[in-house]
Amino acid sequence: MSAKPLIIGCGSYLPDKIVTNYDLAERIDTSHEWIVERTGIHKRHIADDGENTSDLALAAAQKAIAHAEIDVDDIDLVIVATTTPDQTFPSTATRVQAMLGMSNGAAFDIQAVCSGFIYGISIAEAFIRSAQAKTVLLIGAETFTRILDWEDRATCVLFGDGAGAVVVQASTNGLDDDEPAGSGHNQERGILSTHLHSDGKLNDLLYVDGGPSSTKTVGHVRMLGRELFRHAVVNLAAVVDEALEANGLERDDISWVVPHQANKRILDSTARKLKLPAERVVTTVDRHANTSAASIPLALDEAVRDGRIKRGDLLLLEAMGGGLTWGSCLVRW
Repeated sequence: MSAKPLIIGCGSYLPDKIVTNYDLAERIDTSHEWIVERTGIHKRHIADDGENTSDLALAAAQKAIAHAEIDVDDIDLVIVATTTPDQTFPSTATRVQAMLGMSNGAAFDIQAVCSGFIYGISIAEAFIRSAQAKTVLLIGAETFTRILDWEDRATCVLFGDGAGAVVVQASTNGLDDDEPAGSGHNQERGILSTHLHSDGKLNDLLYVDGGPSSTKTVGHVRMLGRELFRHAVVNLAAVVDEALEANGLERDDISWVVPHQANKRILDSTARKLKLPAERVVTTVDRHANTSAASIPLALDEAVRDGRIKRGDLLLLEAMGGGLTWGSCLVRW
């Protein structure tokens, strides 16, 4: 029987420093009301000087490992989804591997911006289904505020820093080892399917105007917000239906949508397009802002910890980011 990828633990970390809209209004030409009306964001966390993406990733990883009740030695693959690595090379994942005290397995970064966690979970699923890994630590971590232009009020108010992580482990029956088949708690638990897309022709809708090859500078985030919004609502609704169709499920079967937290208006518009009630969408953008690849695991961990997400719930994870990239993942918790 082929192995099935099961999420057995999650964890998250947010920097201590909180910046409110009122704080930003003292620095740039904006207001709390303007930001909330257009984005739903009230505040965001920002990493301190000297606090790197790997530090955030490590903190989230340690919580996920503890939640999964495994040892570091059980992990044989570390994946970090990030747009803001500590260094151009080596990967942030290898730094996390060393910080965890791992001497076995493999580690690498992936870059799909805000879709990074969905791309990462697809890779974790593939490694487990192909028996190349048994236990995968997947982390989404960003110090995204380091690449913001603080003079551009259209973008600098949107983002924050943070990290979230999950442990994905091979299971032969889609059940926890201590829970027998037929116990009634689940229907084929684990990652049911993942669906990835990209369209490089839409690069200019969201990008950073720098890089070691082209400009030899880090650069800043640039965005065409209205056009991006339109693509987001259409693409996210389509990729949700794609996941449901692949598994013979209906929209009403979804217990929770755990989306990338880009903008409250995008979340609300996507829910309306799918005819899903807003209360079934896990929302953290008001407190976290857009944390790019970290946003889905941050929201997932919060909803698991506060008891909203329960054993057997059907979760729909979805995201869209620069590239453009977008994707979805269907998980039976």
